[in-house]
Amino acid sequence: MRTLEIITAILLFFSLIRTLFRGRPRWIDLLPYLTVVSAILQILIEGYRWQLVPIYGISLILFVFSFGGIGNSIGNLFKKTWQKAIVWTFAVLFLIAAIALPVLLPIPRLPESSGQYQVGTFSVMLTDPSRLELYSDDASEQRSIMVQVWYPANPSPDDQLAPWMDHADLIGPAISKYLGMPSFFLDHLVYVKTGAYLNAPIAQTETSYPMLLFSHGWNGFRAQNSFQAIQFASKGFIVVAIDHTYGAVLTVFPDGKLAYNNPDALPSGMPDQEYLPIANRLINQWSGDLGFVLDTLEQWNKNDPDHGLAGFLDLDHVGVFGHSTGGGATVEFCGRDSRCKAGLGMDAYLKPVSETVIELGLEQPFLFMFSETWSSETNWQLFNQLYLNSDDARVMTILGTSHYDFSDLPILSPIASQLGLKGPLNGQRVVVITSVYPLAFFESVFNGIPTPLLDGQSPDYPEVVFP
Repeated sequence: MRTLEIITAILLFFSLIRTLFRGRPRWIDLLPYLTVVSAILQILIEGYRWQLVPIYGISLILFVFSFGGIGNSIGNLFKKTWQKAIVWTFAVLFLIAAIALPVLLPIPRLPESSGQYQVGTFSVMLTDPSRLELYSDDASEQRSIMVQVWYPANPSPDDQLAPWMDHADLIGPAISKYLGMPSFFLDHLVYVKTGAYLNAPIAQTETSYPMLLFSHGWNGFRAQNSFQAIQFASKGFIVVAIDHTYGAVLTVFPDGKLAYNNPDALPSGMPDQEYLPIANRLINQWSGDLGFVLDTLEQWNKNDPDHGLAGFLDLDHVGVFGHSTGGGATVEFCGRDSRCKAGLGMDAYLKPVSETVIELGLEQPFLFMFSETWSSETNWQLFNQLYLNSDDARVMTILGTSHYDFSDLPILSPIASQLGLKGPLNGQRVVVITSVYPLAFFESVFNGIPTPLLDGQSPDYPEVVFP
């Protein structure tokens, strides 16, 4: 809970029990007024959130009851010890119930990065004039995507921390709907900040930095793996994440246009002979997004007056990583484009991947990370075929995890497992594992840093198993 939330809850508790004390000083009767003032300040300064409605409501009720001596009259009804004990018990239980919601659904905090660099970030819209949008109502619309970039930075004292996601007031309800929750369930995400600074100048410690591209999963969003992106950037990588328009849960463009997920782009409950061409069309579009972003980065490396990245992009060292359907897009792209020098697939969904890529395999070093519950028999069959046909692929499974553990969602709440957002393994532990292993992989490929983590079982991470 935030500072004023805690203060308001404490004042509320003492407001509830104040009438139990005989001979109390008169200032004690000011507690209901102080509680309401604290609640108002909390809303004005820290911001309203629905998890505090019980605290707001009872604070207001006690404030109203404090007029005309009503509260004191009620207090006089509870003179005996057992009566006071009942009131005390009720007050304690109510306080526990009132703070349960803000404690169980807190303002999330992304893990702090451990690298030597501070991190900057910005988002920008890119339009590809060579490709048409496949999933909008306008057949002549050009393909436009939003991307977010994280990079080693040298922020000034005036630079502001970036929010976890742009337009959380719009994207939060869309995620809630997808998860089967009320639309307001994630409204508090508007208050989440990251450790990255908006539009901070790039750190000039190195002449250039290796690149990593990120592809989210179906109904995902570009910021869903911010903890990984910020960690990578703090270690000297430039990370570019893509919103795959109409495949993301919601893409918000600078002009206010909203592009919600189009369920027809990856339909469910369809026979394979009908589904596979549709799914492959989607994965080709997403792979095309990755290629277009790399084309754009090549131009930025020559001239980038808007972001100051010119000359700092090491385009000879490009890695790609993705989750779920984005993992499939990673495989598809790296199987077709030699600019990809290393890849990471997290619970990669391979059914949409073309037969050509599955049959030819991957030439680049690849790390595949799987949760314990992923996935279907068909996906495993495709993976085994891809794995056998690839030159340098490694695979690991994290016990106690499920599909969404490869994202920021598990850190939203201490009851994320009960909400179906993660497996039983502790969320902070998952964050450590899903940061350490990918970083070790990319640093070994691009920086030549040897690591025993990728050679097999480690006593430091017994949850990670290798076949």
